[in-house]
Amino acid sequence: VAATNRPDVLDPALLRPGRFDRQIVVDSPDVRGREGILKVHTKNIPLGDDVDLEVLAKSSPGLSGADLANIVNEAALLAARRKRKKVMMEDFEAAKDKVMIGIERKSLVISEEEKRSIAYHEAGHTLTRKLTPGADPVHKVSIIPRGRSLGITQFLPVDDKHIYSKRWCESTLVALLGGRAAEEVALGEFTTGAGNDLERATELARRMVSNWGMSEKLGPLTFGKKEEMVFLGKELSQQANYSEETAKMIDSEMRRIVEEAYDQSIRLIRENEESLHRLATALLERESLEGEEIDLIIQGKELEPIEPVEEEAKDEAGRSSGDAPRSGPPARKKPSKGRKRADEESEETLGAKPSTDDGRPPRFDPTLKK
Repeated sequence: VAATNRPDVLDPALLRPGRFDRQIVVDSPDVRGREGILKVHTKNIPLGDDVDLEVLAKSSPGLSGADLANIVNEAALLAARRKRKKVMMEDFEAAKDKVMIGIERKSLVISEEEKRSIAYHEAGHTLTRKLTPGADPVHKVSIIPRGRSLGITQFLPVDDKHIYSKRWCESTLVALLGGRAAEEVALGEFTTGAGNDLERATELARRMVSNWGMSEKLGPLTFGKKEEMVFLGKELSQQANYSEETAKMIDSEMRRIVEEAYDQSIRLIRENEESLHRLATALLERESLEGEEIDLIIQGKELEPIEPVEEEAKDEAGRSSGDAPRSGPPARKKPSKGRKRADEESEETLGAKPSTDDGRPPRFDPTLKK
């Protein structure tokens, strides 16, 4: 028995009859498979009434079963730390962001000017994706730094895609360039935040022209032959099996496709500039927006007021009851063993394994009961 991620580079001598002659393809689970995996791992975990595993499965494409189990475990740990009896959808969303994007970088100091630029950049992505026909619907937008990103716009595919149409590619290009378009319209200058967007847009346009035959000028042809090292399984170079004149035509078509998408992004942003300002203002106030909140902002409706954090509410209640504020730094109190044990029992009640003392990440244990 053997496993590989590159069956195309195996020596034919290994695949002869009597050797590794039977191949079983194990692909990443589709949306139904992800939903079934989530049901298995949440079997012994008390769930809130707002938990929708179907939505969670749709918003986690490409994740393996181990990743989904990790999301469930992180959500249970987060709910236990928040002193909840059940795991809510909010806990699952936070756990999914932690697994897919990275941990929140709370220690990162961002100036108000940079934060405003990030807010308009993400608002541009959100607005263009919302207004472009054929684009995947927006699920969430956030300007909270996670991993290596300073902000992110998450979309929720209607279903798993295996082939992509030309219309989908063009709408994706418009959404990718929406951040830079918003910077130009709202701020009057460009930033380096669009670097990755431009790289992805250029690569997508190159594939449309060179690999997928989506250029009317060049026709249904492919250009470029990849040279690979068989034993490394990596692409080392790409041989240009076309003339210099064809290379100029490829560059010209790539530029035309990207510039047309950028012009459409600019047009959408300018026609809906008020919605852009409302989205950016809401992001600066709330830092994260869900799909329903985004729809309300674009429609010009007001959002519900932000609920105070539980700890802040307790502080306000204590001050209103006549307690005088204590001067100087608060006294540090060492947690008692009973309190620590109570926290561990709370985590075990939700079906999650408490964090280890040696810094290793906790692992999900399906044998734990309610």
